[in-house]
Amino acid sequence: MSELVEQYAARLPLMLADLETLVTCESPSADLAAVARSADLVAKLGAERFGAEPEYVVVDGCTHLRWRLGDGPQRVLVLAHHDTVWPIGSLATHPFRNENGVLRGPGSFDMKAGLVMALHAIAATPSATVTLLVTGDEELGSTSSRALIEDEAAECVAALVLEASADAGALKLERKGVSMYEVRITGRAAHAGLEPELGINASIEAAHQVLAVSNLGDANKGTTVTPSALTSGTTRNTVPAAATFFVDARAWDVEEQLRVDKAMQALRPVLPGSSLEVLGGPNRPPLERKLSEDLYVRASRLAVALGLPPRRSVAVGGGSDGNFTAGIGTPTLDGLGAVGGGAHAEDEHVLVDELAPRTALLAALIADLLDTP
Repeated sequence: MSELVEQYAARLPLMLADLETLVTCESPSADLAAVARSADLVAKLGAERFGAEPEYVVVDGCTHLRWRLGDGPQRVLVLAHHDTVWPIGSLATHPFRNENGVLRGPGSFDMKAGLVMALHAIAATPSATVTLLVTGDEELGSTSSRALIEDEAAECVAALVLEASADAGALKLERKGVSMYEVRITGRAAHAGLEPELGINASIEAAHQVLAVSNLGDANKGTTVTPSALTSGTTRNTVPAAATFFVDARAWDVEEQLRVDKAMQALRPVLPGSSLEVLGGPNRPPLERKLSEDLYVRASRLAVALGLPPRRSVAVGGGSDGNFTAGIGTPTLDGLGAVGGGAHAEDEHVLVDELAPRTALLAALIADLLDTP
């Protein structure tokens, strides 16, 4: 098993070259043309590594890629995404760099390094029956890829998610379920100086609703309900006729997620004559530990056999596509990707020395799940 780590250490220069290719192709989720260009590069690299072309799956203009390799009785889903939160032009201020064992660049940690790991791990297990699904809208909530993810996961014995690791390389065994809402408030405009009494102030109604929403969380259960971006009104001297605010809600279990949803849908206006509309709802179900525990034990055993340090596990508040695979009952292990930090932030980076060992672990886990050499 220790030879597998050495094998990937020998592949590291090629992995780094592939990673540079992907990072230097900017792919912000909302720019469908940029995502399509990135998909073409991922397809090219995958075809070179596997000797097989992917299937392009375009949904609502967003480009996803799927490789279905092998034909054994059991199949493993390897899940990655190639979109990022970084806008076009980010390379000018955050160029790709690989210095002193630290690799930087927009989207390098979240999660193009994990995608490169997936390509090389699968390439080394050519007899494995694997589906590699690379989606293009994860950072937007996977609205166009959710059904695709769930359909693929339903046919697999396990889903391995190449999202970046938690601190110090920890695997992610639990993720909160994520709900997203938009609250639209309608009032009535009037001149703020001449006849404000004729207006219905949407800003004041929004203030009532923001306070009500902020009280829906439950700290004892780890449930957070956070009013976020808010807009209201048009000019300084006009009673606002409309306001909108967004809400981010997260919970460790389905019951809490549904409780918050029921409360959000039950919001009612406070000011006479005002009205409100609540849009949205649960976006990702929770990833519960019971869907990850067995895979974590398996990965920990393999890490020891590879001569690697013991694997740590954590629970995190952020969601991923692993929430969807676990939500339909497919055993799921998340956080198998790069070690580093700074996701979505100025300090986004990958620790180069960790790439080969973690790719070896991924390859060993795929082989072990399928009982493949």
